[in-house]
Amino acid sequence: MLSYRHSYHAGNFADVLKHSVLIHILEHLKKKQKPFCYVDTHAGAGSYSLQSEQAEKTQEYLQGIARLWQVDNLPAVLATYVSVIKAFNAQNKLTRYPGSPMIARQLMRQQDRMFLFELHNKEIEILREVVNKDKRVQIAHEDGFKRSVAIMPPQQRRGLVLIDPSYEIKSDYDQVFEAIMQLYKRFATGTIALWYPVVERQRINELEQKITASSLQNVLLFELAQLNDTQQLGMTASGMIVVNPPWTLQAEMQLALPMLAEQLGIGKQGSYRIKQLKDE
Repeated sequence: MLSYRHSYHAGNFADVLKHSVLIHILEHLKKKQKPFCYVDTHAGAGSYSLQSEQAEKTQEYLQGIARLWQVDNLPAVLATYVSVIKAFNAQNKLTRYPGSPMIARQLMRQQDRMFLFELHNKEIEILREVVNKDKRVQIAHEDGFKRSVAIMPPQQRRGLVLIDPSYEIKSDYDQVFEAIMQLYKRFATGTIALWYPVVERQRINELEQKITASSLQNVLLFELAQLNDTQQLGMTASGMIVVNPPWTLQAEMQLALPMLAEQLGIGKQGSYRIKQLKDE
């Protein structure tokens, strides 16, 4: 039984990185009039109250989005990110945090399409309520790893697949790599973005090695650490691995990540990595 609920972690430092990258990719896709397809393999509930019991229990957002809320002169990619999140909050007061599906829906145009997959029984119910019968969006209570591959290539022939599992099941680390390879085989020109947590560094090292040895091309890694690596339980860093990233993404993140490491790091332990895993 799946137990992970993102409501405990919404708006944390990992969301800041993930959604900054996500928004930049979607805005890049919008530069062409042709429609695109957005696929979310693990969509979650879609929207989260930062005043909920879960969010108040962990207060992770206070060391995430809240640290950027009133900051002036942000790098462009972060300024865009914060403006998108502010659109979900009234009177410039931070009370809600949108999940990836709602961020993508906010940025979609009439011609674009979205596919959302979620297995958690409670989360899928909330997601359907939040989306509220948007005809551009298809929601399925199914395994996102399998279904995302099955619908490739999308009719639009342009798009983004976000792979964002909870990793509460250890096999997820192997499944994400297999999913990337299958998606790439069917949709080699699409952008594939994988979010990962750093809980055990060795697992991420192995994932990087697999990607480096694979047939993938044009793969970038962006990682943001809040704390130094440790043998203790808990996530110290998280990253995004992007296949076929927009050509503008690396330069934007080179400006954003140093600031995020400084603003969101705990006890001056913040750090970041940018790595080209595979050339074009």
